[in-house]
Amino acid sequence: MREFRYHRAADTADALALLAADPEARPLGGGTNLVDLMKTGVERPALLVDLRDLPLDTIGATTDGGLRVGATVTNSDLAAHPEVRRRYPALTQAVLAGASGQLRNMATVGGNLLQRTRCGYFTGGAAGATACNKRAPGSGCAALTGDHRNHAVLGASAHCVAVHPSDMAVALAAFDAVVAYETADGPGELPLAAFYRPVGSTPHEETALPPGALVTGVVLPPAPPGPSRYRKVRDRASYAFAIGSLAAALDIRDGVVREARLAFGAVASHPWRARRAEQALTGAPADATAFAAAADAELAGARPLPHNGHKLPLLRHLTVRTLTELAEEAAGR
Repeated sequence: MREFRYHRAADTADALALLAADPEARPLGGGTNLVDLMKTGVERPALLVDLRDLPLDTIGATTDGGLRVGATVTNSDLAAHPEVRRRYPALTQAVLAGASGQLRNMATVGGNLLQRTRCGYFTGGAAGATACNKRAPGSGCAALTGDHRNHAVLGASAHCVAVHPSDMAVALAAFDAVVAYETADGPGELPLAAFYRPVGSTPHEETALPPGALVTGVVLPPAPPGPSRYRKVRDRASYAFAIGSLAAALDIRDGVVREARLAFGAVASHPWRARRAEQALTGAPADATAFAAAADAELAGARPLPHNGHKLPLLRHLTVRTLTELAEEAAGR
């Protein structure tokens, strides 16, 4: 690990100034992803700017009935917050599915959004040992012809097929969350749908944040009507990364879907908002046939690799099962 300096920022202005002054500086929240990447040599910061003294560790109501979640709120505190559990249950479920209690106690909301892929060609081995366009732009993507069982089936390119590892971000995508940030020029916001860049030919450019920006929080709009749920499929029950996941919310009236929110995880370089499936569901009967048709509409654009085609039937079954559970819950209210 490269030697580095450490500074605990006194306020947001202090943090922004330090990050702007040194292009090799990195913000530090809980460190649960960054420190791992430092150990493997993927990240080699000259300076760590600790954000934990910043006043960004609260969850509060917005004027329109939503919630604002500070960037340094821990995952544990987010999952346990009574208003999150009551109004956004899929978010609580996603956070609890994402890691052990020890990690949730350290990991922060801002760090979770900014965590980098867990693709083995990105995280493993010495730099340059395997081709990875995220680590070394232009070097290639070893996963295309290597081990890609857990890699992308949607929105990938010939330059990168890695998937985003966050569970929390999938639920935030379904709830139309907005990412708040601060720069030296003032505050700004990015809808989560625009926060992550398409992978294209520049997979190392992962977010649309302006240079020198610091994530300060996440804004949740008022919760959609109807129940919500997060379901995750993984190789083992205890804190493994997803093979496929789904955050969903359904508003059903008189047996007909009035509104649907769906986002897939572990299928793309970012949380995948299933717009085609949502469109197919709106106005359709709330039954398994319609749920399957909606999944098929979304997955029609998938481009699986030779060894990850299993994700397509997995996601189809996961969609039907989760939406059926939501329909049954709505009917029982």
